[in-house]
Amino acid sequence: MLNGQIRSQVDQIWNAFWSGGVSNPLSVIEQITYLLFIKRLDEIHTREEAKANILGSEMERRIFPEGTFVYKVSDDPKDDETIERPYDDMRWQRLINFENREKMKLMDQHVFPFMRAMAEEGTAFATHMKDARLGFSSPALLDKVMRLLDGIQMDDRDTKGDVYEYMLGKIASAGQNGQFRTPRHIIELMVRLMAPTPKDTICDPAAGTCGFLVTAGEYLRETHPELLRNKEAREHFHNSMFHGFDFDPTMLRIGSMNMVLHGVENADVAYRDSLAEEHGADTGAYSLILANPPFAGSLDYDATAKDLQKVVKTKKTELLFLALFLRLMRTGGRAAVVVPDGVLFGSSKAHKDIRRIIVEEQKLDAIIKLPSGVFRPYAGVSTAIMIFTKTESGGTDNVWFYDMEADGLSLDDKRTELLPPEKLGPVPAEALTEEEHEKNNLPDILARWGALAAEGERPRTAQSFMVPLADIQATGTWDLSLNRYKEVAHEEVDHQPPKEIIAELRAIEAEITEGLDRLEGMLG
Repeated sequence: MLNGQIRSQVDQIWNAFWSGGVSNPLSVIEQITYLLFIKRLDEIHTREEAKANILGSEMERRIFPEGTFVYKVSDDPKDDETIERPYDDMRWQRLINFENREKMKLMDQHVFPFMRAMAEEGTAFATHMKDARLGFSSPALLDKVMRLLDGIQMDDRDTKGDVYEYMLGKIASAGQNGQFRTPRHIIELMVRLMAPTPKDTICDPAAGTCGFLVTAGEYLRETHPELLRNKEAREHFHNSMFHGFDFDPTMLRIGSMNMVLHGVENADVAYRDSLAEEHGADTGAYSLILANPPFAGSLDYDATAKDLQKVVKTKKTELLFLALFLRLMRTGGRAAVVVPDGVLFGSSKAHKDIRRIIVEEQKLDAIIKLPSGVFRPYAGVSTAIMIFTKTESGGTDNVWFYDMEADGLSLDDKRTELLPPEKLGPVPAEALTEEEHEKNNLPDILARWGALAAEGERPRTAQSFMVPLADIQATGTWDLSLNRYKEVAHEEVDHQPPKEIIAELRAIEAEITEGLDRLEGMLG
């Protein structure tokens, strides 16, 4: 958790950009990402230097080359005078101490081209730097932001990750770009429901800022502390466990930096239009899918991957993503994904086909209905979490339904916290009372998911219950909407007989008439 001082320092950085004329929140976080990358390069180089000095050997990995680069002394195009400067001048610890205009010039003309050259070499995170450009309006602003960043104590992985998450939270609070961020507590719920293991290979085909992948990594560190002490498991964790795809270069940079700052060195965060490209290379490659893909869109048939059209013939992105998940999952693989309610009860042939495939050919495990305000203020659409397993041989016996009515925050555009921080999220620090449960259902969802055997005993009037496969098939459309199966408990109300009610009304009328007659006599 970040302390108040660090939050204040991050707020100062953000305010510096705004007062300096950089108002697009994505541009702000992009420039911060570039600076953090430059700072990290220096940290890696310094660490390698220290190791070489201790061992009395050559550096195994050198970020900044030995030797010099050519520096143009004057900005005047007619003046060709140059000098040679050491590559060490590009390192953060030196850059920060240069005079403002010289610092800006070094950054723009040498450091950023150096980063772009690194991208050509194909190193993991550096590949997303190929379009990096300095976007500061003045040398003074660059100096101020660099010094503010340098002043934040980010020595450990947890603080680095939390600082970046806090910055990303400012994208969500700034307006139109918040759709890139699924609420953190919903991501954590989905990750804990799936309980990733050290052997999993995890994919988010609509990764955005990589929130699902980051949270899965943090969950594994928490629940499998031995993971990084085993060489083979550590190699898998850093190099082949996490895969995220997006077609927005800015999101790729931000998501990749998010993974790096959360301690995953070489995550596969790559450019891909997941619905447009064929998936032969990674068909059946992943054991766990975690995603909240963009939906309510429509693509042309010609712009959609043919292998997805073979699964379900449709233009709707929400159905195509479900087909994509099935294509990417290996047999035995699991998925927890957010879908709009229309997927659960839509009447088109494509809607029914994809539901039939998941229910009858695979294994549908659960439908968790989310409150319609979960994604406010950016979208008010009703959604659900769908959990299923790829079997290619059926296996659905009973489907667990849960009606989430509260997630700990108000369901209006303000999304204010309804409980103290220690009682929010799927794993609160303190147990919730029954009254508090009515404001935060997430811990109850996890508890009931962990004891599904008992769920079959619950009536359909309860908040959660089981529905047998036969009941879903009997709808003829494989309807998966919770309201189709939920029963409402009607309380019996004992009404008075009509004659007694009429008699009471006449008595009241007589009292009113008598009172009016007395009043008239007094006034007359």
